[in-house]
Amino acid sequence: MSSIRPNELDERIRSGTRDEPFLLDIRPESDFRANSIEESRNVPVYDELRQGDESALRDRLGEIPTDRDVVVVCKMGVVAKRATSLLADEGYDAVTLRGGMSGWTGYQNDSLSYRLRSVLWDLF
Repeated sequence: MSSIRPNELDERIRSGTRDEPFLLDIRPESDFRANSIEESRNVPVYDELRQGDESALRDRLGEIPTDRDVVVVCKMGVVAKRATSLLADEGYDAVTLRGGMSGWTGYQNDSLSYRLRSVLWDLF
């Protein structure tokens, strides 16, 4: 299963080209409203996926474009892997945002924890 680092996603967003990905934020609506990546779309199926129920996401596949890469965002990136796997099985070009919204925020703030996490990603 594939993933994308926050800095790589930022580069793709800033490029302004047609290959800009569709940002699918699966977190609960309240989390999305509190902090989200600009231009992302909220499909709040996090709780269901965390419990192993894929039906909520399957019921909303019509909201996700098939002609663009999809980057799945959750809190830390763990539950997004389930969504990414389901989307890939359905024929989508989907990847998980490494570190989720926590990673994105750390990247935006250039936090020490993000920099340390990036070093670990390089090792594994």
